[in-house]
Amino acid sequence: MIRSRAQAPLSLPIETPRLLLRDFRKSDVEAVHAYASLPEVARFMIWGPNSPAQSREAVDGFLEDQAARPRIYFDLAMTLKPKGQVIGGVGLHLVDRVNRTGDLGYVLRPDCWGYGLAEEAARALMEAGFMELALRRIVASCDQRNRASARVMEKLGMRREGAFRQSRLIQGEWRDEYLYAILAEEFLD
Repeated sequence: MIRSRAQAPLSLPIETPRLLLRDFRKSDVEAVHAYASLPEVARFMIWGPNSPAQSREAVDGFLEDQAARPRIYFDLAMTLKPKGQVIGGVGLHLVDRVNRTGDLGYVLRPDCWGYGLAEEAARALMEAGFMELALRRIVASCDQRNRASARVMEKLGMRREGAFRQSRLIQGEWRDEYLYAILAEEFLD
């Protein structure tokens, strides 16, 4: 029955050819701060650039979300194999349980940009969302100027469903954003 499957947690960690996606740990604060404090990383985000205290608060928030039952926030550390260093994060938030919709997001440190790692991590988490959480639809959004993020969503098979003008106040500036989405049958086909 779909309803009971939707209550089940994700099987973690999630392994891909180059990555291990796992729950964040308290010891990840320094690695998170290394990318979350960079202006080029935070440029299109609703947060940052982070101070050390803000990065610590973010990781503490991830730890709290991990303990929640039912869990609705799956923010995972993106770690590079074989050493396991944290290079970013990928998240799936269950934004509408009744309609089985999740919201996808990702962030990566700059020296890892351009290698397909965000796509690899997002694809693995989307598969888990559709297969294990029985999601019907996954959405994602990005600042319209963030062409790299839009390309990731398109490579994932997501379709641009909307363009919103001045829809978010981010870092003191009204931002235009794109909304992308994909249905389970499109992703799993």
